[in-house]
Amino acid sequence: MDVGVERSVRYLFGLQSHGIKPGLARIRALLGALGDPHRSFRSIHVGGTNGKGSTAAMIASVLGSRGSRTGLYTSPHLIDFTERIQVNGRPIPSDRVRAITEKVQLAADTCLSEPPTFFEATTALAFAHFAEAAVDCAVIEVGLGGRFDATNVLMPLVSVITTIGLDHQEYLGTTLESIALEKAGIIKQGVPVVAGRLSPGPLSVIRREAVEREASCVALGADFDAHGEAPEHFSYGGLQRRYDGLTCPLPGRHQLDNAACALAALELVEACGVGVGEEAVRDGLRAVRWPGRLELVSQRPDVWLDGAHNPQAADALAAHLETLPTRRSPFIKGRMILVVGMMRDKDRRGVLTRLAAVSGVSHLIVTGAAHPRAADPRELAGDCEGLGMSVAVRLTVAEAFAYARSLAGPDDTICVTGSLLVVGEAKAVLEGTTVSGLRG
Repeated sequence: MDVGVERSVRYLFGLQSHGIKPGLARIRALLGALGDPHRSFRSIHVGGTNGKGSTAAMIASVLGSRGSRTGLYTSPHLIDFTERIQVNGRPIPSDRVRAITEKVQLAADTCLSEPPTFFEATTALAFAHFAEAAVDCAVIEVGLGGRFDATNVLMPLVSVITTIGLDHQEYLGTTLESIALEKAGIIKQGVPVVAGRLSPGPLSVIRREAVEREASCVALGADFDAHGEAPEHFSYGGLQRRYDGLTCPLPGRHQLDNAACALAALELVEACGVGVGEEAVRDGLRAVRWPGRLELVSQRPDVWLDGAHNPQAADALAAHLETLPTRRSPFIKGRMILVVGMMRDKDRRGVLTRLAAVSGVSHLIVTGAAHPRAADPRELAGDCEGLGMSVAVRLTVAEAFAYARSLAGPDDTICVTGSLLVVGEAKAVLEGTTVSGLRG
């Protein structure tokens, strides 16, 4: 990270000590002191347990391809803090991080009786940058849940809820329905909502909340869908549009669902005057990039990075890994070497069980990110008991990745997963750089 940016974000980094504090009063006051920048641009709000980042990236890429000045706000970053806040694919410049962070700190000191959280301050920074950059539309990924997430001050053109799974139960509830209710909090009065592939219980919650807010609701599988074996070649049957022969470079069959949600959202924003032609759809999907999510970063041996951090995401990753031997060679089936690090508060056993069942797994190496919430690798090794394979422990991601590479032959596959924080550290090793200390 740029030295100047590193200095600027020390203030933000310090806010992580305040943890997560539900409520929208602080972010509303903070944005008010900054002139309510979020009211100066149109937005699309994307939430869900898994797939929200990929869906947001697809929407932003298509909007950018139509010539719109498009903001994209996501979290967490992989290597550099500036990745979180982008305009037309370009991270926020260092000088804007410095200048806007100073404004955010001054506003917080002036108008708040208690410090903002890290995510509240970062959200204010993003919205202020998008206002200064005069974006036509910003695609905003929900950070946690929905109802009390700092991004939920928006009045978007459309809301998207991609999936509902068990995650962050300490904040969102212990059932799919209770989590769906929290995520449905992003649905606004009269604002249409796109629902992804949801089981009946969560979908009924989303539909009920949409009815209460007089918001139309369209659902994947009922009102729109994508068809194909892989994102490399698929078709979309939508609300009014149909596209055949679409291509998206993001691997994994689950990306078809994300693409369908993105295209349904783009159909709905057309009613607000944001016309999206077929050329922009094709070009935007073809150009989308979403690092650290089923990303092939090197070959011979193949190295895949994926931030799967809950059982639902691990299922999608495992399904993709099962397809790799047939893609490599019909005669050689290389070994699968897993490098896994997770956060303490995740369903570690659930993720490990799914990944260990992938055919061809020969080595499981557990490790930990340099983050206070990271599970101790030795504790993670205990979670592997009974999975029927030997487990190696390496205390740092760099050590674990180096060990995996020492084991791998040219026909083998290494997969680094369990957390985007772990993926970011592995990616930094590959790129010969260091990860920004600000990771929350």
